[in-house]
Amino acid sequence: MSPTFSSLSIRNYRIYAAGAFVSNIGTWMQRVAQDWLVLQLTHSGTALGITTGLQLLPALLLSPIAGVVADRCPKRTILRLTQLAMALPAVLLGVLAVTGVVQAWHVYVIAFVFGVATAFDAPARQSFVVEIVGKEDLANAVGLNSASFNSGRMIGPAVAGVMIAALGSGVIATGWVILINAASYVAVFISLNLLDNARLRPSPVMGNRKGAIRDGIRYVRSRPDLVLILMCVFFVGTFGMNFQMTSALMATDVFHKGAGEYGILGSIMAVGSFGGALLAARRTKPRLAMVVVAGLSFAVLEIIAGLMPNYLSFALILPLLGLSALTMVTSANAMIQMTSSAHMRGRVSALYLMVFLGGTPFGSPLIGWIGEAYGARWTLFVGGAMSMVGIAAATAYYWHKQGLHRSQLRTAAHDIRVSYTHRTRPRPVHPVM
Repeated sequence: MSPTFSSLSIRNYRIYAAGAFVSNIGTWMQRVAQDWLVLQLTHSGTALGITTGLQLLPALLLSPIAGVVADRCPKRTILRLTQLAMALPAVLLGVLAVTGVVQAWHVYVIAFVFGVATAFDAPARQSFVVEIVGKEDLANAVGLNSASFNSGRMIGPAVAGVMIAALGSGVIATGWVILINAASYVAVFISLNLLDNARLRPSPVMGNRKGAIRDGIRYVRSRPDLVLILMCVFFVGTFGMNFQMTSALMATDVFHKGAGEYGILGSIMAVGSFGGALLAARRTKPRLAMVVVAGLSFAVLEIIAGLMPNYLSFALILPLLGLSALTMVTSANAMIQMTSSAHMRGRVSALYLMVFLGGTPFGSPLIGWIGEAYGARWTLFVGGAMSMVGIAAATAYYWHKQGLHRSQLRTAAHDIRVSYTHRTRPRPVHPVM
C-alpha cells in the first residue's frame, strides 16, 4: 500500500475512518445550514458572529477539564457519549426549524450546548487515534484524518447548498439539512462499536487525584518543544486562519464579486488543504522545523495574498495558503500525539485545541474591525504579520530554553527537531521556577 494510505491497512482504523468521514460531511452540512438559518432569522452578520463565538467558546473554557476527563476515562466510552451529546442538540435544532418555531435565541443556546459536547469530544478523539494505529502509523493517521476533514469540507457545503435550494431556501430547508447531520453521528457510534478490542492499544488511565490540570500545564511548561508548537498554533489560529471572513471581504469589497464567486474561493482553498493533509500523511516522523517553516510560509503567503491585484490571482494563491496552513496544523498535531507521555496525552491535546480554537472568538472580531476600519486587504496583512511575529518570538523562546550558543544559531533552522527515542519515554514532571 502507498505510504500515503498506510494506516488504512489497519482494520480498526478503516472502520473508524469510515464513520468519521460520514460525520465530517454531516458536520460541514450543518455549518452551512446553521449559518443560513441565522441569516434567515436575523439578517444580521453580528448574529452570525455571536453564534460562531458561542459554539467555539466552550473550547476555551472547558478544554483543560476535557483533557483531564480524556486521561481519566476510557476514550472510546467518552466518544460514545459525546456522539450522543452532539446528536441531540442537532435533532432539537432541526425539529425546531422544520416545524417553523425556531428563534434566534434557540440557535444561540443550542450552538453553545453543541460546543460543550465538542469540547469534550475533541481531546478524546485526538488522543484515541494512537490507541488504534500505534505510534509507528500515527503521523500518517493524523494526516488522513485531516484529509477526511477537508474532503467533508469540499462535499458537505455543496450538498447542503443544493438541498437548501431544492427545498425552498427557507428556514424549513435548513432544518432538514441539520437533521441529516444528526443522523451522521450514528455512523461514528456504529464504527466505535465495531472496533476489535484485542487490537486496540489503550493508554494508561490516570487516577482520580487532585491537581491534574495543574500537572498538565506544568508538564507543557517543562517541554520547550511543546511550548513552541502551542505558540505557533495560537498565533496562526487566532490571527491568520480567519479564511471565511477574509475571503468574503476580499471577494465582495475588493473584487466586487457575489456569493457564488465567494463560495468558489472556499472550495479552491479546501483543495490546497486536502493536498497538504495528504502530503503530511506521507511523513512518518514530522519534525519541529516543519511546524515553524510551514507556519512562516503561511504568514508570508497571507501577506502576498493581500497584495493580489485581481480575483483570479487571489484565487490562484489560495491553494498554497491552504497547503501551508494544513501542513503546519497536521505536523503540530502529530508531534503533540507522538511526543507526549501517554498519561499526559489527553491533557496536552486539550491544551492544543484550546489555544488553536479558543483564540478565534477574540481574534476574529479584531481582524473584522481592522477590515471595516482600514479595508479588506489589511485583514490579510495584519493576520500574516501577527502570525510571523508570534512564530518568530516562539522560536526565539525555544532557542533560549534550549541554551543554544551564538555559534549554533546559524544552523538551528536546519536542526530544530525532536529526539524521538528521548521524547517517547515518560518524563518526571518538575515544577518550573
